[in-house]
Amino acid sequence: MNQLFSKLRKYEIMIRKVANNHLQGDYQSIFKGAGLEFDDLRPYQYGDDIRTIEWKVSAKGHGTFVKTFREDKDQCVYFLLDISGSQDIGEVGNKKIDQGKIISGVLTLAGIFEGSQVGLISFSDQKEKLVLPGKGMKQGVKMLRGIFEHENKSLKTDLNAMFTFSLNLIKKRSIIIVISDFIDENYERPFKALAEKHDLVAIQLTDPRESALPSLGIIPVFDKEKGKTTWVNTAFGSFSNKITETFTTERDRLKTICKKNQINYLSIDTTQDIVLPLIEMFKFRNKSMKRG
Repeated sequence: MNQLFSKLRKYEIMIRKVANNHLQGDYQSIFKGAGLEFDDLRPYQYGDDIRTIEWKVSAKGHGTFVKTFREDKDQCVYFLLDISGSQDIGEVGNKKIDQGKIISGVLTLAGIFEGSQVGLISFSDQKEKLVLPGKGMKQGVKMLRGIFEHENKSLKTDLNAMFTFSLNLIKKRSIIIVISDFIDENYERPFKALAEKHDLVAIQLTDPRESALPSLGIIPVFDKEKGKTTWVNTAFGSFSNKITETFTTERDRLKTICKKNQINYLSIDTTQDIVLPLIEMFKFRNKSMKRG
């Protein structure tokens, strides 16, 4: 655990250093967003986010006013981690499940060092691990053990159940970071409901094998979730094209859902380093959620 902690801490420090360079003074908090409370009103200034305009006061004819906010010291960050069998794709030691756990671990430490409450819900087609929110390094260790030491009860996927469980559990507005490959169906309704109630971030994990299957002739493909092997002929161009088309269509559909419901979306490939993609996401969040 000490070696793991050191590795994640190096990533977390690296993210902060790069963030401070990239964001040029705008960077305040990785998780700035949901943890904001109304503070006061002030006159509108050029560059203010129009979403912060207080229209009722402005309509009285004394000028345009915007709301200012202060950070909620008890803001809560939940990680919804998909640990189903479809995550077990990629190079050994660098599979989707490995990337997902590392991202969860790094952002957990970021939250702990910012003083946020952090919690974990890991899911397959059932609740696998639940760590209720808390602060401090003891909570950090508890989270890391929950992320890295848990052994699955199931390998199946049910995102609908994961989002529904989270809706019922999390009452206070929180930042919720979903880490999954989103390979499932019929999860849109509770996913959108989470976005209405909370500040939602969707991190989609992908692997090159999912979008570009090489031509290897007739090969066995093992479905880890169903425990079945199917033989497929990868030499047919139509088969390869269908794989690519399905992957692209599903990813575009998820991106559209996120855009329409104000969900921050980020795609991370197993061949990518996680630092720069995460920095770009935080840069966007800090810019789009800047208050007064």
